[in-house]
Amino acid sequence: MPRTRVSLLPLLPVALLLPLATACGGSADAGDADTKTVTVTVGYQSKTINTVTAGTLLRSLGYFEEELATRGRKDGITYKVAWQDYATGAPITAQMTAGKIDIGSMGDFPLLINAARGKQMGEPTRLVAITGYNLRGGLNTVVTAPGSTLRSLADLRGRKVSTSVGSAADGTLVRALQRAGIDPDKGIQKLNQQPSVGASALAAGNVDALSQFVAWPGKLAFEGRATALYDGAELNLPTFHGVTVREKFAEERAGILDDFLKAQRRATDHLRARPVAAAESVAKVTGLPAEVVYLYNGANGIATFDPRLRPELIAALKEDVPVLKAAGLVGDVDVDAFVDQAPLRRAVRSPAYPEAAAAKPELWLRGATTTRSFASPKELLRAVEGADVRAAYVPDALTGTLWFADKAVWVADGTELRAFVTPAGAQRYVGRHAGARIIRYADAVRLAS
Repeated sequence: MPRTRVSLLPLLPVALLLPLATACGGSADAGDADTKTVTVTVGYQSKTINTVTAGTLLRSLGYFEEELATRGRKDGITYKVAWQDYATGAPITAQMTAGKIDIGSMGDFPLLINAARGKQMGEPTRLVAITGYNLRGGLNTVVTAPGSTLRSLADLRGRKVSTSVGSAADGTLVRALQRAGIDPDKGIQKLNQQPSVGASALAAGNVDALSQFVAWPGKLAFEGRATALYDGAELNLPTFHGVTVREKFAEERAGILDDFLKAQRRATDHLRARPVAAAESVAKVTGLPAEVVYLYNGANGIATFDPRLRPELIAALKEDVPVLKAAGLVGDVDVDAFVDQAPLRRAVRSPAYPEAAAAKPELWLRGATTTRSFASPKELLRAVEGADVRAAYVPDALTGTLWFADKAVWVADGTELRAFVTPAGAQRYVGRHAGARIIRYADAVRLAS
C-alpha cells in the first residue's frame, strides 16, 4: 500500500502551535505604532551555547544594535531588538510561523522542522548561516549516572532513555542504536523530555541514560552528575546549529538581515580571538560553568564557529530528513529551497574561516586569561601535576572529541598515555593493542611525570 503522508500539525504538542504567552511585540514587518520605529524580534537559546554568536554572546556584545544604529542614522528610523530566550528550538519555530519572531537559531534537526512547519503554515523560512558545528557529530552525547553498570550502547537494550524528540540529540540516539542493532522504537523505553527534566530524571534514577545536545552532557559530567556512555562523534556525521529567518522578513527587510549577519560575523571574530573572555561572558549570562562553555566554544573546543553554509553541513541536513520522516515529525523537506546562500554572501565579504585544526590538549589555570596547548596528552598531564588547575581538556584518541581530562577514560599503552570520552572507546582500543590497559586518571598523571 502507498504510504500515507502524515501531517505535522497533529503530531506536535498543542502548546507549540499557539502563540506563546511570553512573546512580546511583533515582527519587524509592520513596525511599531510610531512608523519611525522598527522592532526586530530574535529568538535564541541562551544555554544552547553552540548558538551564542547569534544569541547570548551577540546580545551581550551589542553588535546587532550597533549595526542597526548605523542604519538608523542613514534612514532616520529607530531600530530596536527584542531578544526572546527559549530552552529549545520548537517554541522559536512556533513563534516564527505565527509571524512573531523574525530571526531564530537552533540545531540541525529543529531547523528541518522549522522548514517544514514554515511551509505548512504559509510562513516559509530560510537557513541563512551556521553558528557552530562539529563535522563528526561530537556535540551530542549519551550519558549515564555515575556508578552505572552500563558500559556501552548495547547495554541500553530494554532500558529507559531520556531525550528530546525531534532534536539533534534524539537523531544521534536513533542512529547510534540502529548501528548497534537495537530498534530505536522497540529496543528501548524512550522518554520525550526537556533537557533539564531529563537531567533530573537521571539524577533521581528514573531513567538509565540521557541523550542530549550541547551543553548538557558536558555540564553534567563536569558537575560529577553523569559519565559519558556514547560519543556522538562515533557516527562521523556532521551536526550543527544555524540561523533561520522568515522568508517574508528576508525579502522585505533585507538590509536588517544583512546587519544581523554582519553582527554575527563580528561576534564570531570575537569568540575566536578571545575564547576565554567569550566563555566567561556566556557563563555569566547563562549560569553555566565557564569551564563547560569553554569545552565546547574554546580555542580547541568541540564546536567550530563559522557562519559559512558548508557543503558538508547541507549534505548532512539532507541525510537528517529520513530520520525525522520515520519519526512522523516531517514529510518531505526541500533542503535546497530552504538553504539560502545569498544573504551571507551579500552581507559578509569572505565569510569563511580557515579549516579547523585537530584539537590539542589544553590547560586553563586559575586566574589565567589565556590557556596553554600541548602536543600530547602526556605533556598536558605533566603540566597538571602540582598546578592550580581550573580545567584540563584532552581530545579522544579516536574521535578527537574534547573532554575533561579528569573525566576521561585513560589508557596506558607502553610509554604512551591516551584518553577516551567513553569506557567503550577505551575498551575497543585496549582490545586491539596488546599490553594496553585502562588506568585511573591519578595513575595517568603519576605515569606522565
